[in-house]
Amino acid sequence: MKIVIFLSNEQDKLDPPQDVEKLIEACTAAALEEEGIDDTAEVSVTFVDNEGIRELNNEHRGIDRETDVLSFPLGDDDGYEIDPDNDAIMLGDIVISLERAAQQAEELGHSYRREVAFLITHSLFHLLGYDHVNSEEEEKEMFDKQEKVLDKLGITRENG
Repeated sequence: MKIVIFLSNEQDKLDPPQDVEKLIEACTAAALEEEGIDDTAEVSVTFVDNEGIRELNNEHRGIDRETDVLSFPLGDDDGYEIDPDNDAIMLGDIVISLERAAQQAEELGHSYRREVAFLITHSLFHLLGYDHVNSEEEEKEMFDKQEKVLDKLGITRENG
């Protein structure tokens, strides 16, 4: 399985984790493996600050406040479109507020890297069709899968 990453950093308040491309690749590969998907896949990840994500949240969801991550899936019930340039399934776009990620890591008492990995993984499962607002059952399934992926990668609250 090959993972194609389009990475953009549109903020200058915080540096992303040092190994962020490897982190995105590992999280994506593990999430796809968890779902039984063995295709080449591409994902776009954009880092913004709190103001940038607040603007996007307001524009796309009508919610005028910051959030930690936004997901923009490209797939639907019929599957995913294929990028003709690389034959990869196009999962969609992830936008993360690094400013918010750092705040949450501090509040939760774990590393900034672990929080960014969690947000990537959480958003990947949204791109794969999960939505924790649909039902408690789907929320539990999604959160169980996220923790399984992070545990598999050794990214725990204690050492992530």
